[in-house]
Amino acid sequence: MFAAEGQDLLPELVALRRDIHREPEVGLHLPLTQQKILDALDGLGLEIITGKSLSSVTAVLRGGEDGPSVLLRGDMDALPVEELTDLEYASTNGAMHACGHDLHVAGLVGAARLLAAQQRDISGNVIFMFQPGEEGDGGAGLMIEEGVLEAAGEKPVAAYGVHVRPGPLGLFRTKPGTLMAGANELRITVHGSGGHGSQPHNALDPVPALVEIAGALQVMATRKFSVFDPIVLTITQLEAGRAINVIPDSARLGASVRTLSAESVDRLIVETKALADGIAAAHGCTAEVSFEILYPMTENDPARTFEAMRELREMFGEERVLQSRDPLMGSEDFSLVLQKIPGTFLFLGATPPDVDPDTAAWNHSPRVLFDDSVLADQAAALAQLAFNRLT
Repeated sequence: MFAAEGQDLLPELVALRRDIHREPEVGLHLPLTQQKILDALDGLGLEIITGKSLSSVTAVLRGGEDGPSVLLRGDMDALPVEELTDLEYASTNGAMHACGHDLHVAGLVGAARLLAAQQRDISGNVIFMFQPGEEGDGGAGLMIEEGVLEAAGEKPVAAYGVHVRPGPLGLFRTKPGTLMAGANELRITVHGSGGHGSQPHNALDPVPALVEIAGALQVMATRKFSVFDPIVLTITQLEAGRAINVIPDSARLGASVRTLSAESVDRLIVETKALADGIAAAHGCTAEVSFEILYPMTENDPARTFEAMRELREMFGEERVLQSRDPLMGSEDFSLVLQKIPGTFLFLGATPPDVDPDTAAWNHSPRVLFDDSVLADQAAALAQLAFNRLT
């Protein structure tokens, strides 16, 4: 129903996407992006609510008949990455839409335009969730606290989101159950007793202890956890003293940890504490361990997911909608929505046709490229999923 109409909107959506791409904003406060969204939605007859603690936009479309509500989400924020593409509309402000959120915004605007044109035939409401702060700032949680799920008067019966990624152009992928990992942050500080670099025997040097802990964490990830319920533990920060001839009092590490089950999270907390305490004690030091759960696993509702796959195959053809075999170890704060609302999250391949998808730069790379021709199908897919669920 919406596939052809989506193509008609493509030039307008491409212009919006490129305008957003030129001026990316990072974090929770995105006034320029918010205003572009408000301008793009103007005249559609939507109820607009802007966020209090973040620059979010919630828009509600009231259908011609009473009925339930469906939520569609697009995230808005960029990354603190300096763009290294040769695009004519590349960012020059030190930030970059390296995860495709500029396409997510434009695609959701397109879905709003398509559904607004069919407003009389909709039995219920559609909530359009334009969300800042996905990249580690918990924007979805803040929008939930501010009432996005109740924006139409009652909680939605379904929620949908589409995320672009490198891959064959126009290919949708998803799966029922666990689609993406949970995101967690691990920090360990080893406390010792500093001294002169020439006299380590008169100090309790925390650096060797921290280095040993760093190596042991990698072993722990493969020996304490089942290969059928794996974790990914990546140490991204190592910090100690500033002066080269001074043994510091303390040394610190930070790690990103991705998990696929609550059981892994519980075990990880216990195992990392025991490991850090034991190694630190062997060096005469002490360890302080901090473990923060950022986002839970992204769990697709099986019924909604099989419905979505069937409907998208009817729209675009069997060959363009695949069921993924394994979860991705990346994370998403749309998981917070899916904890409360049955729904599904889908990936859409967006590698330009002149780039090999197998070697294309990945999300978050300063060289990643997304072909904005997918905007028509992204908008049509979101609109169709919402329309079918309500009619």
